Amino acid sequence: MKSESRQSIVFGDVEVIRVVEWQGAFAPARGLIPESGAEVWKGNEDWLAPDHWEPDGDRAVVALQTWVLRSCGRTVLVDTGVGNGRERPGSAQFHHWQGDFLGGLARVGVRPEDVDVVVNTHVHGDHVGWNTAGVDGGWEPTFPNAQYLIPAADDFHFGPDNAYGNGRREDDRLIYEDSIAPVHRAGQTVLWDGTHRIDEHLTLESAPGHTPGSSVLRLASGGDRAVFVGDLLHSPVQILTPSCNSCFCLDPGQAVASRRRILERAAAERELVVPAHFGGAGAVEVRQEGGGFTLGRWAAYGTE
Repeated sequence: MKSESRQSIVFGDVEVIRVVEWQGAFAPARGLIPESGAEVWKGNEDWLAPDHWEPDGDRAVVALQTWVLRSCGRTVLVDTGVGNGRERPGSAQFHHWQGDFLGGLARVGVRPEDVDVVVNTHVHGDHVGWNTAGVDGGWEPTFPNAQYLIPAADDFHFGPDNAYGNGRREDDRLIYEDSIAPVHRAGQTVLWDGTHRIDEHLTLESAPGHTPGSSVLRLASGGDRAVFVGDLLHSPVQILTPSCNSCFCLDPGQAVASRRRILERAAAERELVVPAHFGGAGAVEVRQEGGGFTLGRWAAYGTE
């Protein structure tokens, strides 16, 4: 297990700072990526281990992390982790979680009041948790001056007006009530669909499948390109086998289509692919080879 670290990289006029809250073995490899074969893990053990796979226990290694972007004079957070003290009865790993997320931000020079924009790539508990903080037995926005960008399709899907299956899961209801609804009440949310321009360098785009509103954030500054893909990818194995979804994808066919589309574009436009949960360097170049994809260079950061 690794504790948080600080790493930064510059894309044109945009600085990206990586804050790792936690990294470690999370779940059985083929529990997380059910359709992936044992051979793809074993055949790539030389580079999957130890940052992405624990061979002895056959467990996928993931990271909980937030990306801090400094763009056009503003501070933008991409996803906000799990949040402390949450009721998550369906997720033992995150039930009553206690982490040092705000301390991690402070150590890279970010105070809650400094944050201008919060991007939730989608509404899952490990991406929206620190949208809010506990205050006097309730929940209030953690970042008082921020605009929170939330995909409209996810807000509808997980909110009280809709449900999937025979009803929302209990965790979904709790996540919405403690991490989304308080931000709505504070008047700090912007719901968007399709595309949303944040500034001259940053654009949000829908990439549904994992959830109805799952999105990616594209960064283009000068000749540099990156794409923050949220949970489009949980493991590098999905780059090698893009037809394999995570166990959390709600619409498997749509998730595969979005994954292929985003990877094809990343390869064509030389975008650095930045997933939410990759361990190790956390970001990688992707190349198209025949009808599939291979991994190029991993991100190279300046560290402090």
